[in-house]
Amino acid sequence: MSPTRWLLFNAGLCLYIAGCHNNRNQVSNVPSSETVTTVTTANEPPFKKEGVLYFLSKVNNDTLRQIDIELATNDQERAQGLMDRKSMKDTQGMLFIFPHAEEQSFWMKNTYISLDIIYIDEKREIVSVQKYTTPLSEESLPSFKKAQYVLEVNAGFCDKYHIAYGDKISYKEIK
Repeated sequence: MSPTRWLLFNAGLCLYIAGCHNNRNQVSNVPSSETVTTVTTANEPPFKKEGVLYFLSKVNNDTLRQIDIELATNDQERAQGLMDRKSMKDTQGMLFIFPHAEEQSFWMKNTYISLDIIYIDEKREIVSVQKYTTPLSEESLPSFKKAQYVLEVNAGFCDKYHIAYGDKISYKEIK
């Protein structure tokens, strides 16, 4: 590569990096107990609270954690999921509701947030979890068991709040 081309390449790379850096908005007014993942943009679909979900312990049915949820109940909402989102609070998630239990498989195409994908059967019991998913990956992330519900939360959520196989969920929609 000629010296001139090398300088132009480096200048372009520096502009690209600077542009990427300037587009990252840091969230500074979030309480320390709440985790916010990565960046936000004006074009990002806003979180729409449509319900509240509770994680219940398999040991004694105590509530382990409560989060606000957005619901994906039809084919269009399920196909869109959390695609194009660049951030989500640790107190939020998306619950996908399917008509009946069957083996499910998700991918991370156009999803910028690393997630824990929690597969839940028709009895609302957690049957499998895909933790720390790779953003933008087209790798299939199967449930390995029949699931009627799938919950997406920020990566590390299950480890942080000790959510595990056999725990259950309960949720209520907000009208």
